[in-house]
Amino acid sequence: MTPSRNKPAIAVCALLAALALIFSYIEVLIPAFTSIPGIKLGIANIVILIALYYLDGRYALLINLVRIFLAGLLFSGVFGILYSLAGALLSLGTMVLLKRTGRFSVTGVSIAGGVMHNFGQILVASVVVGTIKVFAYFPVLILSGVVCGAVIGILAQLILLRLRNTSLS
Repeated sequence: MTPSRNKPAIAVCALLAALALIFSYIEVLIPAFTSIPGIKLGIANIVILIALYYLDGRYALLINLVRIFLAGLLFSGVFGILYSLAGALLSLGTMVLLKRTGRFSVTGVSIAGGVMHNFGQILVASVVVGTIKVFAYFPVLILSGVVCGAVIGILAQLILLRLRNTSLS
């Protein structure tokens, strides 16, 4: 068996996926946010942003998929997986595109990701419920996506700066 050049990246992905899963669990334990439908802090997205900027979009996607399926199986069930998957794919796709432009900060990318995550979830909800009336709740989700996305983006930016400074020394 020949050594793989990707082994360090795979090990980092496994660690980041585990960390994202732990953050998902912590988020389940926060009672203030679990009582408001569709609104979450999204602290696991700190890990996804770090993976997106520190590694690349493919690794961020892999980490996110592992986290979504494991968190769904452990905490929220099949519908939780469906909602999270729709939001995560739309969110990550948007974040990858915005990052590639080079015109947005980590916080700006995170805010867009938060809003698009909520949009993806409301799309699934409209299909599941069978009505577009659920979009009446979307303004609340936009606001939460902007606020939570900003907080997550600022935290991710601070961690990325710390990682870059540590890597250079």
